[in-house]
Amino acid sequence: MSERRARGPLQRVQRRSRELRDQVDALRADSEAATPGQRELLRQRCIQLKKLVEENTNALHALKKADEPAPVGNYSQRKEEEEKLLLKLSQQLQKVLLALAQESVTKDYTEDEEHQKGPHGEDGNEEEEESEDEESSEEEDSEEDEEKLLDDPNVKECVAVGNFEAQQEGDLTFEKGEVLLIHDKKADGWWVAENSRGQRGLVPRTYLMVPKEEEESQEEREEHIEVVDETADGTEIKRRTDSHWSAVRAITESDTVEVLTTIGAVPAGFRPSTLFQLLEEGHEFRASSYLQPGLTPSQLAFKDLVWNSEKNTIWPRPTRVAQAVSLCGCRMIPVPGASLQILSRHVRFGLFDGTRVLSNIHTVRATWLPKSPQTWTFSPRVMGLLPTLLDGDCFVRSSSLSSDIGILFELGITYWCSSTGVRGELSCGWAFLKLFTPNGIPVPSKMYELVLSGGTPYERGVEVDPSISRRAGGGVFQQFLTLRKQPVLLVKLRAPSVQCRDVLNFLPETFLGSMSCIHLLALYWQILGDALLRDRGSLQGTDLICNPVLATFPQLLDQPDLMDALRSAWADRERTLKRTEKRDQEFLKSLFVLVYHDSVLPLLQSTFLPSYKWAEEEVEVSRWKVIHDFLQKSRDNDGALQYLLSSETTHKAFDISELAYDFLGEVRRNNPGE
Repeated sequence: MSERRARGPLQRVQRRSRELRDQVDALRADSEAATPGQRELLRQRCIQLKKLVEENTNALHALKKADEPAPVGNYSQRKEEEEKLLLKLSQQLQKVLLALAQESVTKDYTEDEEHQKGPHGEDGNEEEEESEDEESSEEEDSEEDEEKLLDDPNVKECVAVGNFEAQQEGDLTFEKGEVLLIHDKKADGWWVAENSRGQRGLVPRTYLMVPKEEEESQEEREEHIEVVDETADGTEIKRRTDSHWSAVRAITESDTVEVLTTIGAVPAGFRPSTLFQLLEEGHEFRASSYLQPGLTPSQLAFKDLVWNSEKNTIWPRPTRVAQAVSLCGCRMIPVPGASLQILSRHVRFGLFDGTRVLSNIHTVRATWLPKSPQTWTFSPRVMGLLPTLLDGDCFVRSSSLSSDIGILFELGITYWCSSTGVRGELSCGWAFLKLFTPNGIPVPSKMYELVLSGGTPYERGVEVDPSISRRAGGGVFQQFLTLRKQPVLLVKLRAPSVQCRDVLNFLPETFLGSMSCIHLLALYWQILGDALLRDRGSLQGTDLICNPVLATFPQLLDQPDLMDALRSAWADRERTLKRTEKRDQEFLKSLFVLVYHDSVLPLLQSTFLPSYKWAEEEVEVSRWKVIHDFLQKSRDNDGALQYLLSSETTHKAFDISELAYDFLGEVRRNNPGE
């Protein structure tokens, strides 16, 4: 029975890990008592062991529970423990390699010094002894000069004085005598270098020296820079005023993020935002797309809109995933360099199964204080309605049966670089919160402190800021302090209240959004159900439906300030309702249509409202001023009719899409795979 059990893929990886652990322990013991002649053999043995550990780690990552010939209890936990063991072995091998490399460097220096002394022994004359004393003094001065020259920002090429094996992600492996091009001399002693093959990474400063020809020509270069201010005909040459940006951009102009990392503007773990790229590629992951009906596989009925003839409305539809998610804050988020102007700090998140995004992508903007830029907060206290974009209280709905489904959070910044005029978005780290245990039980409702990973969600083992771990000591206390310095996201998961769940059940089966908007979304979804299932002359008809609300409401989800305008107008009207009116769903739907026409519908076609642009402060302020002034006039005049008929008001040219809702076109566009 034990032999049969050992044939399982996970058991084979575990058995191989135990063998590798014994070999690593033996190697560590041998390296501590190694003689100079044994070090090279031990180094080769260490490199081979490291490759075997990496192969076993890759085999572990490829394992799936379905591959097991028999059920395995606590499969995910065992796999995670095995991954921790292999990571520990890899780290131990890195330390052994580093120790052997340092000893090799020391040995090489000692041999060089003995060789430079020559064959003369103690029988030499007094002149030679005096000469050696003078040379020793000159060597000390020379070493100090070489140290200064090495740190000179104008010195770009260095020679490696020893072999170095990469310790972690982002480091650059090199050999003794290799010439490296230095791009950035960081203060912590780990410099950004490039080898002759174009590979880049961090290298330790202590392994480098300045080439002899560089020393001889340095003084000439400095003199040349100081003297040559004029040409032969007397024309003045302007001094260079450009920053380090220009030189680096000329080398890697095609990769902005690599440039930012190279000059130290962002940590090595920052990447282009994955979720932002998905949002920019089209409409597939926008909330406006998911607020459209989907079709069943037969294409003959709506899969998430079912009519309840008894109650004359759509059926509420409970889902497998129905959670309230609160973003509570972020700690220890690295601050980009001064060369970047931060336009927005935010969190984007969506449902994820480890391979693909399963829902729309929702964005919540963070607030922060200049005295504590590493701390992000959400849902700040404000007077009146909290803007939707700042609301950290959100909901998640899905009927997906995936056992690996969870929420992918990605912290991001929108930046602008004044030196280059480049604008973009970077990921400052990501975290994944699974919503079900391996047994299919929902995870408990509580506060989760999620340690952020660097890179993209498809990369493994990348830290947001590798320099934090690199500066850590080996003691337990130092490791604890390092853990406290790691960037984290605080998320509270809870079950929605009964009242909130009743409203959520009138939303599409898969949807993410702000809690502050669920009542408006539910009203829209019910109006949509009425139009598609009750009021159409024929269920087989595909004619356009004349309904401005259905035709334009999804646009509000891509313009959160207009959604805030509708929320504000609805809140004002809701305060005047009687209790019986609030319980009458038909009355609420008809009132919602009136409020919509008097608030956001005229704004959507107004020429005074600038186009919505993400993280453009001037545009945001200008838009909100137009929105505020219009809402005020609408309240004062008991509706938008006077505004619409005013000669001072201008609107965009009429388009049929303002009134016509083409549900079949929306279904095709937003559900291409169904």
